[in-house]
Amino acid sequence: MRSCGFKSRPGYKFRVRVKSESDELLLFFFHIHFFPEVIMHIISQLLLVVPLAIAPGVAIAFFIYFRDKFEKEPYKLIRNCFLFGLLSIVPAFIIEFVFGAMGIDENQNTLKTFLYAFLVVGIAEEMSKFLFLRVYAYHKPDFNEPFDGIVYTIMISMGFTTIENIMYALKGGTEVALLRMFTAVPLHAVCAIFMGYYVGKAKFAKHKMTTMLLGIILAILVHGLYDFFLFQHDIPALAILSLVTLGISIALSFVAINKLRNSSPFRKTSNINK
Repeated sequence: MRSCGFKSRPGYKFRVRVKSESDELLLFFFHIHFFPEVIMHIISQLLLVVPLAIAPGVAIAFFIYFRDKFEKEPYKLIRNCFLFGLLSIVPAFIIEFVFGAMGIDENQNTLKTFLYAFLVVGIAEEMSKFLFLRVYAYHKPDFNEPFDGIVYTIMISMGFTTIENIMYALKGGTEVALLRMFTAVPLHAVCAIFMGYYVGKAKFAKHKMTTMLLGIILAILVHGLYDFFLFQHDIPALAILSLVTLGISIALSFVAINKLRNSSPFRKTSNINK
């Protein structure tokens, strides 16, 4: 009777076959109609979002390079600093990940947010950049005037912020890329200028470590202040202070650039050659 009962469901195998064919039709429809959309989305990301993420860092790097009018740095050295900047995000990311796993991040209370902004993000990112600056560029013979400190630090920092920008832009899209173009990227630039200003002076100063430490601390303070005002959620109105911090820092960074450029030891030589 079981055999008879099984046979009493006519079309069983047929229905299974129809279901399989329906699945195949759905998959075919997916490939024809949906898959090209995915491909087009990826292409649009690569053609629009990624260039938007790359452009500000490269633009600032070129701006500083052309401000170095009296004794330009070798292309190979500039290129390598930028590439090392891309790598400098690795130790910073590891440190931030470890502390985030310990519960110290921007989503906690005000104290933990403060610690995260200054002692984790500020120190991790600025010290990662400084590490590559100190190990690679600082001892090069072409680092032969204080302004070179700004040039090399900017190149490393713009490498760092470029790869960081790409990561955020791929996740957040065009809006994030455009927003960071006028906020996070200039922040990394001013921190690099402050650090580079003092590192450049330190190489030719009597008290090298003290002068160098001033630059590191200033970069960490500016970075930490900006992030803290942005990360904290208790007083949303304080977020505007991140822009105030950025605006003041940009103004001071131009003062630092002009001061070191105008005091270049190659300025007189350049004028004589003209």
